[in-house]
Amino acid sequence: MGLRTLLTTQVAAQPDATALVGSGMTFTFAQLDDRIARAVSVLDARVAAGAPVAVVGANHPDWVVAQHAVPRSGRLLAFLNHRLAAPELREQIERAGAALVLGESAQLARLRDAGTEIAMLDWAEWDALLATSAPGAGASVDDDAPAWLLFTSGTTGRPKGALLTARSLRAAVAASTAARPVDPDDVYVFPFPLCHVAAYNVLHRHAHGRPVVLIDRFEPEAFAEAVATNGATSTSLAATMLASLLDWIDERAEERVALLVSLRTIAYGAAPMPAALLQRASDRLGVEFAQGYGMTELSGNAVFLDADAHRRGLAGEPELLRAAGRPAPGVEVRIAADGEICVRAPQMMLGYLDDPEATAATIVDGWLHTGDAGRIDEDGYLHVVDRIKDIVITGGENVSSLEVEDVLMAHGSVAAVAVIGIPDPTWGENVCAVVVARDGFDAESLVAHARERLAGFKAPRHVVVVDSLPVNAAGKVRKAELRQLLAERPDLLGPRR
Repeated sequence: MGLRTLLTTQVAAQPDATALVGSGMTFTFAQLDDRIARAVSVLDARVAAGAPVAVVGANHPDWVVAQHAVPRSGRLLAFLNHRLAAPELREQIERAGAALVLGESAQLARLRDAGTEIAMLDWAEWDALLATSAPGAGASVDDDAPAWLLFTSGTTGRPKGALLTARSLRAAVAASTAARPVDPDDVYVFPFPLCHVAAYNVLHRHAHGRPVVLIDRFEPEAFAEAVATNGATSTSLAATMLASLLDWIDERAEERVALLVSLRTIAYGAAPMPAALLQRASDRLGVEFAQGYGMTELSGNAVFLDADAHRRGLAGEPELLRAAGRPAPGVEVRIAADGEICVRAPQMMLGYLDDPEATAATIVDGWLHTGDAGRIDEDGYLHVVDRIKDIVITGGENVSSLEVEDVLMAHGSVAAVAVIGIPDPTWGENVCAVVVARDGFDAESLVAHARERLAGFKAPRHVVVVDSLPVNAAGKVRKAELRQLLAERPDLLGPRR
């Protein structure tokens, strides 16, 4: 069965409906399926049976073609993040055992310059081959064979290669369908890099016969133009994306809000959304919100906070806005004795590429150990307290960096913030706020704001101002990089407060 049924149902039902828009191209469902079938023929002619294929570059319609065609041909598709350095990309290509790399010409040139000796096809060469190829039937695909290989974000160490199957991806689509129904007139703008597991959202929309609009990369003006041009009704944004969009709107509010008038729903999930940011977006755009909690190892989202919970949260039940949501049908969640969130669901990955030890440590007795600390309240809502490695332990007290960040983001002079722990000889760790500041920022005012709203041990003892925060492809802050920076540059910490 593979991923084929996610498209072919729509090809039969509405072949001429728009499926995909991007890079100046538009494909109906019939045209997209035909292009995938032609891609199968190209792969069969140029790549040994079963040999993996890699793809790299900014968002492009042929990324989506590859997501279907490579598994349909009986091969594994390795997703590469073009933001990585060429040696990092080369190492992941070698780990995957890829026999061919598809993608942007500039990215392929970088790989060649780094000494990558492997067959490569840029999008122009790929397009020319597709134009002269007959559609291929594809292989007989085992639903439990690896289909996609995605390297984890590496926020806590060397990226691991998560192996996702057709069965796990279809299960993730089913979970999203049950928890977050797709409107019959939905038009979805996809702003994340397709190299991220968020790409399963493309499968989700296509399974419901709705069009997906790709933008090369997120930039507020390009995003707004994509919404306006296509009459988009929904999108997914990380907190950093939403904040930059609102800042851009505020420069010429009436004119720019008008570009987004069709937008009804903003989903998020790459990182928690501060309540102050949700309120600001609600006031400015009048949209609904939906949250999803998941990860690469779960093929997408598994726990959802719906629009009604967000409405209640913004109307006076703020605790709801601190929840990740409730498990989708077919998803089980429990909290281990040490506080770690564990998930059991058919959308769980097969395992990590060539890493049985990491796989055994992550999947225990059928439960995926997420690395997140959390709790489940009396109403069944999951609350993510923090990444276990990001909890700050000061004077024997556990401090959730997410809780502190939420409070600091409500201070008007903070554009973005990451809270980390830094070593302290007396207290073990101190709370440190790394801030991207707005005009008029004052560190003393920020600390006073925190102390009025949090226990004293949770308030920042150090405030560091930076131009920007390092983030991965999903918009998550790379806190390990901040900890390393401050370990190498303790002078940036300034006095203890």
